[in-house]
Amino acid sequence: MPSSPDVPLDELYGEMIIDHYRNPRHSDPFPVADLEAEEDNPFCGDRVTLRLKLDEDGRIAEVGIQTDGCSIIKATASMMGEALRWKSLEQVDRLAQRFRDMMQGKLTAEGEEESLGDLKALQAVMQFPVRIKCTLLAWTALEKGMKSYRSSQARDQ
Repeated sequence: MPSSPDVPLDELYGEMIIDHYRNPRHSDPFPVADLEAEEDNPFCGDRVTLRLKLDEDGRIAEVGIQTDGCSIIKATASMMGEALRWKSLEQVDRLAQRFRDMMQGKLTAEGEEESLGDLKALQAVMQFPVRIKCTLLAWTALEKGMKSYRSSQARDQ
């Protein structure tokens, strides 16, 4: 049976995604984190561990994201880490919702899409619906971590 020719990843996903896959940002762990979360996809083996350090104003000062799995989880986590720096948790909530909406094809206004910056490059993954879950895994960990962090903050008050 003839096999289909291999298509280079950069033709499928674009230079930015390939760069983040090959040169992930924020992949170094750090010892003390204010917010931590792990998430995995047992069906494909993707795993992400997220650690965030907040500054005294509640903005994300340090990001550490370790991933195991496919090129998309690695690129997405790296791009997410870049987007999170120096944002408040409220800004991150809005960013995460806009990103999720984009990946589900729900963004309607050009301005909503523009507010995602470089993360817009991940729209290319929508051509491969089975990979959308890979793209959302790091964001799911982020949302889970923020919920846990907020719960612990509420208990401490």
